[in-house]
Amino acid sequence: MESTRILLEAHEIPTHWYNIAADLPSPLAPPLLPDGTPATPEQLSAIFPPAIIEQEMSAERWLEIPQEVREIFRLWRPSPLVRALRLEQALGTPAKLFFKYEGVSPAGSHKPNSAVPQAYYNREAGIKRLTTETGAGQWGSSIALAGQMFGLEVRIYMVKVSYEQKPYRRLMMQTWGAEVFASPSKLTETGRKWLAEDPENPGSLGIAISEAVEEAAGRADTNYSLGSVLNHVVQHQSIIGLEAKKQFDKIGLYPDLVIAPCGGGSSFGGIAFPFLGDKAAGDKRAEKLRAIAVEPTSCPSLTKGRYTYDFGDASGFTPMMKMYTLGHDFVPAGIHAGGLRYHGASQLVSQLYHAGLIEAVAVPQLATFEAGVQFARSEGIIPAPESCHAIRAAIDEALECKRTGEPKVILFNLTGHGHFDMSSFERYFAGSLEDFDYPVEAVERSLAKLPVVG
Repeated sequence: MESTRILLEAHEIPTHWYNIAADLPSPLAPPLLPDGTPATPEQLSAIFPPAIIEQEMSAERWLEIPQEVREIFRLWRPSPLVRALRLEQALGTPAKLFFKYEGVSPAGSHKPNSAVPQAYYNREAGIKRLTTETGAGQWGSSIALAGQMFGLEVRIYMVKVSYEQKPYRRLMMQTWGAEVFASPSKLTETGRKWLAEDPENPGSLGIAISEAVEEAAGRADTNYSLGSVLNHVVQHQSIIGLEAKKQFDKIGLYPDLVIAPCGGGSSFGGIAFPFLGDKAAGDKRAEKLRAIAVEPTSCPSLTKGRYTYDFGDASGFTPMMKMYTLGHDFVPAGIHAGGLRYHGASQLVSQLYHAGLIEAVAVPQLATFEAGVQFARSEGIIPAPESCHAIRAAIDEALECKRTGEPKVILFNLTGHGHFDMSSFERYFAGSLEDFDYPVEAVERSLAKLPVVG
């Protein structure tokens, strides 16, 4: 191999997104209203533009990427596929380690892959404002950037613990013209309710989603934009895996394992679903493919949650989705991987996990930072705390290959850089970070409040 970086030309950016809903072994469970009836496009139109609703409910395998969106993607796409040779050498593993590096985007993460098309579709529908939530700030940065590109005002509700931990992410959003408020806030009925119950509430993605949805539903010129979980977001992120497939074709390899961090599920689905599509189509290269979603032990929706219908937000404004959930009012610990602090998981990811077609592991916070530092010292890139979860699992699998002598090809999604997360690394080096394994009894208390369908 002449280079560790496998690149594509700009004209090789995919022209269509992949929708795994077309290849599920059984139809996707529909979103439901509290009375048990399926949500209709008309009901979703209060917060989403028509094109997004069409994608959300689509079972078509391929969805065309608008040309204007592809032109903006050319600012940073195609992103590189990189072989982590120095990390392989440090581990002494026979495995071949590859990562798809999404930190090359202007916002420093994979999130613009969905922010740009969402802003585009809203502008085309005549919408003037967007509201959204953000955890670690990567999604907020991305939708602020996309809003600026398409002339949209953007208001962001940022989970309070991240608002305080990550001031530079907040400043990125403001630089791109967005308003940013710590959530829970006093701007919405939802925020005021949670603050009345606990003035020191650290916030959660579920609460921030409720605030953003509440505001969007109350204004005709405003729509809501979500950075993960929903089908259309996972479809947009499939550009990651589609590019990776082309890059592996160039060097005549195919992954045995595909690994990604998993909060809501967009980065995992984005890289893994195109390869799982090969498996569903009977491609012999994918016959033994394993796909592993990696979540924190402090917010273990797949590994400790329940597969059932639940709201996507803390106040029950959204339709209910069938997913692995810890309960919609679950408030996780303030770990530094803010993008993974969500109570549920994508219904697409959840259905595949329930069917046994993908795997999930939960890893503790300290082990992820240890892996992130080892990666940075080998490969030079400082990873985001969320990405460190995938690195941890990839290193563990590479060490297992060392034990067995198997030369597997391992691909992981490096979802973004950690340049604005250095306070997290500071606490790690100071020894003040702690592991938190969410107690089963606390999960059970939250699950006891699940909605009764119908």
